[in-house]
Amino acid sequence: MTAAVSLWHKIFATPKRYFNREVLPLLADLKLAIALLLIIAVFSIWGTVIEQGQSLQFYQNNYPEDPALFGFLTWKVLLTAGLDHVYRTWWYLGLLILFGSSLMACTFKRQLPAWKWFTRDQKLYSKPQQFRKFALSAEVPSESITPLMEQLQQRNYRIVSDEHRLYARKGIIGRLAPIVVHISMLIILIGGVVGALTGFIAQEMVPSGQTFQVNNVTDAGPWAASQVPKDWSVKVNRFWIDYLPTGEIDQFYSDMSVLDQGGTEVDRQTIHVNKPLRHKGVTLYQASWSVAAVKVKFNNSPVLELPMGELKTKGGRLWGAWLPLDPNDMSNGASLVVKDLQGLVLIYDKTGKLVSTVRKGMAVELNGIRVSIVDLVGSTGLQIKADPGVPIVYLGFGLLMLSTLMSYISHTQVWGLWQDGRLYLGGVTNRAQVGFEREFLSILDTLEVLPDRVATPSAE
Repeated sequence: MTAAVSLWHKIFATPKRYFNREVLPLLADLKLAIALLLIIAVFSIWGTVIEQGQSLQFYQNNYPEDPALFGFLTWKVLLTAGLDHVYRTWWYLGLLILFGSSLMACTFKRQLPAWKWFTRDQKLYSKPQQFRKFALSAEVPSESITPLMEQLQQRNYRIVSDEHRLYARKGIIGRLAPIVVHISMLIILIGGVVGALTGFIAQEMVPSGQTFQVNNVTDAGPWAASQVPKDWSVKVNRFWIDYLPTGEIDQFYSDMSVLDQGGTEVDRQTIHVNKPLRHKGVTLYQASWSVAAVKVKFNNSPVLELPMGELKTKGGRLWGAWLPLDPNDMSNGASLVVKDLQGLVLIYDKTGKLVSTVRKGMAVELNGIRVSIVDLVGSTGLQIKADPGVPIVYLGFGLLMLSTLMSYISHTQVWGLWQDGRLYLGGVTNRAQVGFEREFLSILDTLEVLPDRVATPSAE
């Protein structure tokens, strides 16, 4: 029975002992934490420089095999390594988890024991020579230790004392700052991992007047399906662009309504660049625009809507549509070309010759048919994101800022001893040394007698 218990102990105690002696010190090593932080920073930069979540065609065009970027970075290497979605790769998440483990190990192995040491009541000194080790110390005649205790109480020191000795401290919260820093960084890492696993990015190009649901997801975490909205949709009531007098774009806007499953409007907002629409954790950003269609009339016919497509040009963005003029021969017609939504339409015949320039609301005669340009229909380009980790990251950064403020609080400690009509006192602080020296001298001034000896740090 004893042998079985001993074997059981070896089996289960050995891994724990190995972890405590080998793994935990390695994780708590500052050099490892710094190395991991640098590696994470490098790959984060890669994720910023390299466009994330684009199509295969995009990477093939921008990262060809010949010539390869930097001599090695081709679209195959990029996709194989996951550099097209750096923040969701297993190795990047693994680095975050390893760095978080290092922070936790350092917190439990170094910071918490240090905090316990600082928060415990320090020993009371009983010998005058013990005060010589302090950076700042003094010796004054006194009838008791009470005057010193009263001065320290007025300055909000926490005091532990007996009849002839005392220990006082204040600003212990400053010693908590490193622990709060570690906790805040852990929270930020957790928020990043949550966002990578459950967030998604989508893009939609929606013509004015149409209703859509989020379908074109370009990048998503493995658990992001629950975040893609299925129980509500969005209608683009109107899209328009404001232009400067020079003809340049000033701003573009989308008036959008959020509809529930029954088609009832539950929210309505006008968005523009830097003013998104947020609904149930999903954010819709105004990202781009396009020309979707042109509305025309043939003589007195009903208004017809012809879709327009973007033309590949080197001199800027252009959109075009084919306008058939003979129902029996679709090749007989004209081309309509526009460069924006201001209403100017260029009309070319089938040979490519410019035959007319008209504006929205005007008409032109083509092959004996009166063609009226009724309107141009714009499309709003939306970038749609959901990241449940963002509130967690904000909480972490809030704590990080709080810890920065806490770190400015000085932790000051004072010891006192009364013996044979003499009062010995000394103290230390972890920062603001000049301020502590002034406070120390102020305490001495209020003891009503001049000190026989005041010791300050030597210049050696």
